[in-house]
Amino acid sequence: MELKKILEVCDHTLLAVNATWEQIRGICDDGIKFGTASVCIPPAYVKAAKEYVDGKLAICTVIGFPNGYSTTATKVYETADAVKNGADEIDMVINIGMLKDKRYDDILAEIKAIRAACEGKILKVIIETCLLSDEEKVAMCKIVSESGADYIKTSTGFSTGGATREDVKLFAENIAPTLKIKAAGGISSLADAEDFIALGAERLGTSRIVKIAKAESNITGY
Repeated sequence: MELKKILEVCDHTLLAVNATWEQIRGICDDGIKFGTASVCIPPAYVKAAKEYVDGKLAICTVIGFPNGYSTTATKVYETADAVKNGADEIDMVINIGMLKDKRYDDILAEIKAIRAACEGKILKVIIETCLLSDEEKVAMCKIVSESGADYIKTSTGFSTGGATREDVKLFAENIAPTLKIKAAGGISSLADAEDFIALGAERLGTSRIVKIAKAESNITGY
């Protein structure tokens, strides 16, 4: 698979707690240069990044990140604030304890409330697969399919594990045809990226693919 095609489905990501504006600006520059789907950055940088990219790149941010246990009202406010500041895409974290308690209706209601606050922007729902049983993953496939969200996403990248091929395959077998898959966390090579795309992922959350592209550009003049 061409590197360019892989880059087109990457959310070039920097969510470190010590991320500086200089670093955020740098990944925006890289996202524009290499044609990534978006940059995924902390909410505090959304407004500045939106102005900086000047329409050349989509800005994605995170809600309830990384633990997911904020109240629904807090997540809805965060979402509305992010959209007001210019976010084009929202990646939210579910309340995992709520899932463990089988409060499926409450999870669905929360996602729908955040969907409404998105005002038509793309919504991705992070379910943190490394903390879930297969039964819980399948339950979330059904809930997210019903919620009106655009993507189900494997991981924050901040827990005990990231995306696995098994989980992306499980998603593909259990989601509605209208729902897309984002694999995130631990995608470290072109082989990883190609595998996840082949299994059905239409977005990848990673910073490493751009690093590979940058290394290649030093050789080929990408």
